[in-house]
Amino acid sequence: MTNKGIFIIAAVSSVALLFALNTLQVDIGDELNEKETMAMAPISLGNPAAAATLQTRRPVPPRAEAPIPPQPAIYNQKIEIGNGDTLAQLLVRAGVDRTDAHYAIEAMSEYYDPRRIRRGQDITLTFESAPSSADARTTSQQDTFIGFAIEPDYKTEVRIARAEDGNFRAEQRAKKLDRVPVRAEGKIDSSLYIAGRDAGVPPVIIARMIRLLSWDVDFQRDIRGGDSFEVMFERVFDKSGKPVYDGAVTYAAMTLSGKQINIYRYELEDGSVDYFDENGKASRKALMRTPIDGARMSSTFGKRRHPILGYTRMHKGVDFAAPTGTPIYAAGNGTVAFAGRHGGYGNYIKIRHNGTFETAYAHMKGFARGIRTGKRVEQGQIIGYVGTTGRSTGPHLHYEVLTGGKQVNPLRIKMPTGRSLEGKALAKFLEFREKQDVFLANLRDKGTEVAASGTD
Repeated sequence: MTNKGIFIIAAVSSVALLFALNTLQVDIGDELNEKETMAMAPISLGNPAAAATLQTRRPVPPRAEAPIPPQPAIYNQKIEIGNGDTLAQLLVRAGVDRTDAHYAIEAMSEYYDPRRIRRGQDITLTFESAPSSADARTTSQQDTFIGFAIEPDYKTEVRIARAEDGNFRAEQRAKKLDRVPVRAEGKIDSSLYIAGRDAGVPPVIIARMIRLLSWDVDFQRDIRGGDSFEVMFERVFDKSGKPVYDGAVTYAAMTLSGKQINIYRYELEDGSVDYFDENGKASRKALMRTPIDGARMSSTFGKRRHPILGYTRMHKGVDFAAPTGTPIYAAGNGTVAFAGRHGGYGNYIKIRHNGTFETAYAHMKGFARGIRTGKRVEQGQIIGYVGTTGRSTGPHLHYEVLTGGKQVNPLRIKMPTGRSLEGKALAKFLEFREKQDVFLANLRDKGTEVAASGTD
């Protein structure tokens, strides 16, 4: 065979091989539903040996990524303290491990005594949810207790949190609050309490007014129909705009039979706070004439027929009728000279204020916590509660003022006055008073309305 014939046969063979390979590619493409491709080795039409090395390869599909497990979620649970609940009981009942509850409460005790929790108080617990398992046969884990938050009062929050080392740590934070001045006024027809209530003044503010003005006003005798009052106080709002507390009285005034009495709350340079009249004289006297709020005078100082003994004898004090349990205040700063049972006086306290004055309180239901002989007390501090112990026909406070060991009439004695501002201190106060008067005038023009918040 000639060379020309050999070349023709080789060319025909190469064309046939190429046709066969193209057919094979189509078949494979159909078999893979056109989702896979075929890679072919290089072809040399003039080199059958190279064509014999052709191979088909399935492409490797991309490796699927492993699913990302769900991350633990942080969530809060709010619980309310019920009657008779303890903090430990509440935590365990909410699903907290007893050991964790113990150490969390122990950490909190640095700032807040757990025994002081009260009914209706809220506690916010924080948990971290356990990660869910991809294998349904695996037992689910328990959520992790992270800590809790409690508010001892309207302005403070205590937070307890689990640290990285697993121990619990506590911190105390001041809550963000807004203080807004609120003003009210009204005419008095029967009593300051009723007039204040009708004007929307919260009961706690009325009680503070009575206490502040009681050094200058006899609320049993001095008030007449047609008298009037005015008060300005702070109302405290939390960050959500909810009123949470009715704060300090910053100004109070009463007009009695045409005579006006004003008192201003003023902070001195040493940081102390007191109330002064418009001339810078302290409204707070050394002793209170009536160391009880909202009471009715039921018996005055002097001779009377004793309701139990049945004969006339000297009544050496003033009686204030009030419901059992009404708080009784220390009439002034001093030291408890006696606290205990004392014959017909029943439960009895005597306070020594200085070398001249003493006060006595009788027929009490009981004493306030911590009140005992030798204890120092401050004016306005609760020392006990109205009762009917000893020779008594009903719940009332028998109140005495003694000078040199002898009882005198509390309503007629000239009470020792408090301090008076002088010099630069007086000048600064008068400047403050002038600004306060302008501020009050602006509030009067706005016709400020008051709504009771019911907080104390």
